[in-house]
Amino acid sequence: MKRLILLASLLLMPLAHANDLYQQLGEKQGISAIVEEMLYRVGGDERIVHHFDGVDIVQVHELITEQVCDVVGGPCDYQGETMQAAHQGMGITHADFNALVEHLIIAMEKHDVPVAAQNRLLARLAPMYGDITEE
Repeated sequence: MKRLILLASLLLMPLAHANDLYQQLGEKQGISAIVEEMLYRVGGDERIVHHFDGVDIVQVHELITEQVCDVVGGPCDYQGETMQAAHQGMGITHADFNALVEHLIIAMEKHDVPVAAQNRLLARLAPMYGDITEE
């Protein structure tokens, strides 16, 4: 019986760890606030703001919030385009991508997200890099 309990706890550990990240980000409300802050900062960044010309920023906010919530194991199901399809032809450079990440980090710091949780989120988002950039 003890082995069964130990095995069950080991199998559920990754799920608990994922939910822990979702909670450390403040659940969906906290993620939404972080994304809002990030987008606000992007709006004042002449390096990358042009990539958002003509887009529905409210929809962008909703999609990024949903995607982050999904990526960290929250109760969301991202329904947007793939990152490659969404960013195709935009000419996003490595520097552009890094500028956005800077704003995400500052937004997480402003919302008191622990550094370890920040790093875990960034590690989950990092695989999207190649689908977003065109350099």
